[in-house]
Amino acid sequence: MKLNDFEFWLMNNPLRAAIQRGYEARWLESLAFEPIRGGHALEVGCGRGIGIEIIIDRFDAKRVDAFDLDERMVRRARVRHARRRELVELWVGSVTEIPAADATYDAVFDFGIVHHVPHWRGALDEIARVLKPGGQLFFEEVLKDALARPSYRRFLDHPRHDRFDSAILIKEVEGRGIHVGEHVKGFFGDDYVIAVGRKEA
Repeated sequence: MKLNDFEFWLMNNPLRAAIQRGYEARWLESLAFEPIRGGHALEVGCGRGIGIEIIIDRFDAKRVDAFDLDERMVRRARVRHARRRELVELWVGSVTEIPAADATYDAVFDFGIVHHVPHWRGALDEIARVLKPGGQLFFEEVLKDALARPSYRRFLDHPRHDRFDSAILIKEVEGRGIHVGEHVKGFFGDDYVIAVGRKEA
């Protein structure tokens, strides 16, 4: 589901970008099975394009495909990456219907998108389908304990049925042939998780 006006503002302010660059990216890099240098990556729910910058500049991907459900975000990402048109392909789309062939990507990045999806298991199905054997899924997610807090419910719109904690999410990821094992870090109890999984060859 699309962000409400307040969350749209939150995702488009410098603090969110600073957290994504300086904190989430650092943890994802430390949890990686191996570098993805030169690979073809996908970002699901790209927002205004900060994640694309991270994937190219920090993870050294050769090419990045990215999409968002919100056309406003895609427009902003296109402006941000106008000079990188040869490296970046952008479109409006849904993580439950990724327009790519099976085993297309060396890496898939999810900077907090799957918890927005009502049928999130379908999103994981699609991510697993387009990820190459041996490819890595880099993900950070907001978990059901955080989503149940009054502040979240008051200001942010999220699906409320069938939400996941870290154990359920990791189990579902691994059930699709993407091994996580010890490549996971939880934060603030079980409010947030950052992890990396590698698809079985």
